Amino acid sequence: MNIKELTILTSILFVMISCHNKEQEGQSEPERHELLTVTAQDYTLNAEYPASIQGNQDIKIFPRVEGHLTDVYVKEGERVREGQLLFRIYDAAYRAAVESANANVQIMTAELNKAKIEFEGKKALHENTFLSDYGLEIAERDYSIAQANLAAAKAAFASARNDLSYTEIRSPSDGVVGRIFYRKGDLVGPSLQDGLTVVTDNRQMRVYFSMTESVVMQYLSEHKSLEEAMKQMPELRLQLPNGITYEQTGRVESISGVVDERTGAVSVCARFDNPDGLLLSGGTGKIVIPTELHNAIVIPQEATYDIQDKVYVVKVVDGKAVASMIQVESATDGKSYVVTGGLKAGEVIVAKGAGFVKEGTRIVKP
Repeated sequence: MNIKELTILTSILFVMISCHNKEQEGQSEPERHELLTVTAQDYTLNAEYPASIQGNQDIKIFPRVEGHLTDVYVKEGERVREGQLLFRIYDAAYRAAVESANANVQIMTAELNKAKIEFEGKKALHENTFLSDYGLEIAERDYSIAQANLAAAKAAFASARNDLSYTEIRSPSDGVVGRIFYRKGDLVGPSLQDGLTVVTDNRQMRVYFSMTESVVMQYLSEHKSLEEAMKQMPELRLQLPNGITYEQTGRVESISGVVDERTGAVSVCARFDNPDGLLLSGGTGKIVIPTELHNAIVIPQEATYDIQDKVYVVKVVDGKAVASMIQVESATDGKSYVVTGGLKAGEVIVAKGAGFVKEGTRIVKP
């Protein structure tokens, strides 16, 4: 190889080494990212549970006698008072039955008076030896039968009056009338499947929801008993389906002592006052239970990324990116995480776009 060729080869190698060095320098060029210094703070974490709403009492109204409806005195959704007349059943047959039963009472009363007179007369004859023992026993038997017949007639009369009274169907409590299934002229009776309607006592409402066994056990471990745990639980809020939070707060009334084997959940019942009737029996919502956290670490969800249901952040350690898995719970606002493990106050993380930062990349502020 002559000097000219060696010079050319040396120049090519120099160019290649220079390009390689420049490429390496380009790869190590730091990336600019918005950074977040982790801090601890007091935070209210709201746990949400799907809930169903029921009236304090949902009373199905069934007719106790059969007949055609002659009058419907209320409308669906109407507020009613205890004892208020709701429906009337055609009562002609029941009035006739009362009159017949009353007449039978009068007949049986007369029969009893006659048997009594005969018994007392024969008793006097027996005392004067003018009547045998057998004759007295027959008179006494007839008197007893007359007494029993009168008692039966009075019972039938009372039953007939009750049946007549049942043709007027009244509200058993204060409440709100639900759907009315039958109208004037319909034939109704005790065998109706759904009754005539439902009267819901909605002055107070029961709201049912389920908590996981682990959450209930945590309350028990802190308060030693269900009764004490219920006393110490915070006031509950109820979020309605339209997203509005109901203005009245509620309290836990009962916690089931049984864990559902299928779901691993425990049924809980809360009570809410309903003075304006805004809560409807059969409705749904979400129970919101606040938990006060002290020295909690809260970070935006946009500072994280997910891999196979695991949550990661990118920490900046000695100026370089380090991916780190963390444990979190969703925060109340739906945009943040409450960190329960894997991150400490004072650490620095990439605030946005963490999922696009490669491990080991040098990181600087914008």
